[in-house]
Amino acid sequence: MEPSLKQTVTDLAVRARAAALALATVTSASKDRALVRLADLIDGSHAPLLAANHRDLEAAQAGGLSEAQVDRLRLTPARLAHLANSVREVAALPDPVGEVLEEWARPNGLKIRKVRVPIGVIAVIYEARPNVTVDCAVLCLKSGNAAILRGGSEIFHTNGALASLVREALAREPGIPADSVQLVPTTDRAALQALLKLDELVQCVIPRGGEGLIRFVAETSTIPVIKHYRGVCFVYADRSADPAMAEAVTVNAKVQRPGVCNAAEQLLVHAEAADSLLPRLARALVSRGVQLRCDPAAAAILKREGIAHGAARPEDYSTEFLSLTLAVRLVGSLEEAIATINRDSSGHTDAIITADPEAARRFQAAVDSAVVLWNASTRFNDGFEFGYGAEIGISTDRLHARGPMGLKELCSHKFLIDGAGQVRG
Repeated sequence: MEPSLKQTVTDLAVRARAAALALATVTSASKDRALVRLADLIDGSHAPLLAANHRDLEAAQAGGLSEAQVDRLRLTPARLAHLANSVREVAALPDPVGEVLEEWARPNGLKIRKVRVPIGVIAVIYEARPNVTVDCAVLCLKSGNAAILRGGSEIFHTNGALASLVREALAREPGIPADSVQLVPTTDRAALQALLKLDELVQCVIPRGGEGLIRFVAETSTIPVIKHYRGVCFVYADRSADPAMAEAVTVNAKVQRPGVCNAAEQLLVHAEAADSLLPRLARALVSRGVQLRCDPAAAAILKREGIAHGAARPEDYSTEFLSLTLAVRLVGSLEEAIATINRDSSGHTDAIITADPEAARRFQAAVDSAVVLWNASTRFNDGFEFGYGAEIGISTDRLHARGPMGLKELCSHKFLIDGAGQVRG
């Protein structure tokens, strides 16, 4: 590794640490003004942002990326408007910093408060989706953390344009350190390796992207990592599922944005309802371009109905396709569905479609995933949809954070103790 590259990354982290210490005491009003200003800048900068994004899209298409992969990179006026609104939603949320979680008094007169505080410096390593640059910047800022952002080469120009708007918004607000949000100025893998070893300056790493990137970060980093490896998400249509609801939810979960981590990759159908329910679901999916990979029992039904399908391979049952491909299986019971999901899903997002409340509650209690839905699309596992304004990622870990990570998940806590000269005997 070039000494100059390592030094560049180290200097960036040193500045971030200094910014984090200052940012921890910045007022809520000051942070909110900067966020609202950023939203206004996004609204007023569509032309340059779309121009930068166009450069990245052209390179992605020339590089042979799939349409689903290209779509993850794409900005549109509607997506930019949504992005600006998400920034305003974060600004409107309560500031978690300083929230008293618990307080009590001891017999010796000590008064103890457990108070929410920022984590410190958070490094976010990500690929593809350009909204991550803004989402992570604003969530870190609002929660009092300094952010180091390292995006992928496929979206380099777009990330740079968005990061420039973030820094412009911060620069106009006195009291907020300029280095509160920094974009790593290179996509060189050596810079990432150097960053992941700076455990004395950076308190947390959050990788967002493909499984390869996330495993690389988790295996390389000496800094604590919050992560999910894959989004192998299931929809289970129970025997009492309303057919129209099952169709609407399954189609939305698979088709709306197939290249994202909360899109459905697996469909389970209760065998007792399969003869009537599966053909309806299959026709709706195939008509929208979905390729079905079926187990023998599901294939027999679709063959009889003349519906296009393919045979599933064993590995298809635990694959994150990130495309218009869906694995389909029949199960004989609710318990078999639960066992199948707990074995083959990635613990990210799973849904049951049923009119039976007892079946729904059993499913929600027994499925070991970060988000478990009843009669709703897996696509709702999203910070914006949860009312967080945005998210910094979705965790399938069990320590500290699980599911969509909003402002509170970006905080730790400390204890504040008030005494009157007490000493321990």
